[in-house]
Amino acid sequence: MTAVASLDAVSRRAAVDGLRREVFDVLVIGGGITGAGVALDAASRGLRTALIERDDLASGTSRWSSKLVHGGLRYLAGGHVRIAAESARERHLLMTVVAPHLARPRLNALPLTPDLTRSTALLTSLGPGAADLLRRRSGTAGELLPRPGRLRADAARELLPAWSPDAVRGAITYWDGQLQDDARLVVNVARTAATHGARIATYVQADEVGEHEVAVHDRLSGERFVARARVVINAAGVWSGGLDDRVQLAPSRGSHLVLPAARLGHLECVVNLPVPGEFGRFVFVLPQPDGLVYVGLTDEPAPGADGHAPAVPPQDEEFLLRIVSRHLAVPLDRADVVGRFAGLRPLVVTGQTTGSSADISREHLLLDRPGAPLTIVGGKLTTYRKMAQDAVDAACRRLADQMSAAPCVTDRLPLVGAAPASLLKRVRAPRHLVRRYGTLAEQVQAMIDEDPTLGEPVVSGSTTLRAELAYGIRHEGALAPADLIERRTRLTMRTAITAPATAAASALLATAGGRFEIDSIPG
Repeated sequence: MTAVASLDAVSRRAAVDGLRREVFDVLVIGGGITGAGVALDAASRGLRTALIERDDLASGTSRWSSKLVHGGLRYLAGGHVRIAAESARERHLLMTVVAPHLARPRLNALPLTPDLTRSTALLTSLGPGAADLLRRRSGTAGELLPRPGRLRADAARELLPAWSPDAVRGAITYWDGQLQDDARLVVNVARTAATHGARIATYVQADEVGEHEVAVHDRLSGERFVARARVVINAAGVWSGGLDDRVQLAPSRGSHLVLPAARLGHLECVVNLPVPGEFGRFVFVLPQPDGLVYVGLTDEPAPGADGHAPAVPPQDEEFLLRIVSRHLAVPLDRADVVGRFAGLRPLVVTGQTTGSSADISREHLLLDRPGAPLTIVGGKLTTYRKMAQDAVDAACRRLADQMSAAPCVTDRLPLVGAAPASLLKRVRAPRHLVRRYGTLAEQVQAMIDEDPTLGEPVVSGSTTLRAELAYGIRHEGALAPADLIERRTRLTMRTAITAPATAAASALLATAGGRFEIDSIPG
């Protein structure tokens, strides 16, 4: 078995040195889920591959999703059958082969409240049935994702303890996928790419991009030089248009609120709440494994917004609280909110684009024009692997007269830490670590065995251990406090503990071998 590669300060220096000296087959710009997926696909085909990212891995949209692995239901509502079928296939791969340690089944419930008339409820119930047909066609077993169903009033009220009993006359239920953590998926993909030989260089900015050359800026050392590759692939997400003037994007803001799980009765299912007057649009209540619940999301145009951490405006917060509170026994207010986050979807504008951002297609776009870099943009987190395959297929066509590459293997390639549930049960580490690290949880536990102080929580009241920060430094490429508390862990989801978590991360960076405590970086 190939040893799992570690990402750290040393591997980053080697990657930057390689960028300065070598000519790669493929150079990927962007360290989100799409860029990491492209790097893995290319490296696993035997192509000499490098990835550069202006900031940290998953520092943009990829860490701000709803953490759902969609099987296509939301796209069926808009009539996008092809996208729905692709989502169902990619969900199957994520949950069975690629990342079964991070992507798991989750029961979904759509309460039958006064917002759904009986005729609308009947029409809505057709969606889960159609999505279940796609589930079966994708090969996903019913034991993993059971068939949709319907609950009587008493069973629905038991499942939804915070809702007013008088307002719940039943529920439509179905099963879908949910991620443990979207940022952790990105890190796992990048680390798997490194295991297959890819060079991963964070805090390296692309200033000018050509067909075979990229003028780069090492934001840690300040050095500027030209990196070379036979094929350059622009996978910069919401920043893609700045590197390729052919790309027209309409960024859409997806806002979320973070609440204590107790405030909504410690839900054990995702709750889908229809937005009155907008058929097929829902607000989700999403239980998390750390005592929190996310409420989201919006779909609003956000031109000019900060792609790293878009602000959640008051109108988005009011909208989400209002939709969830409509039939709660005790309505929510702003005092219940312990955190907020938003992400920008890189929606592609085409000649057929009309209407609101919610109407813009979620399909991805591959631009392959002679004399220019390849650009892959748009799409969805669930389908990142297929996006990457399409991009590397195009790269291989460009390389055909210089070399031959193996076909795509990522549809049968597990990420680092991945294993079937039967094997994960035998991993000798606490269950909450196994849920985050899979089989690699034993490495985290070994660090605790060596230094018991690493088994202590980072901050009081959190389940995140100091060992997880140390592991992020030694093996997952974290170079700065924000890398650790915003992306390797999600401590900043609770605003109140951000300051002490930052202090703890800074202290570990100073002692655990990172040697790169980044507080501010020149532009």
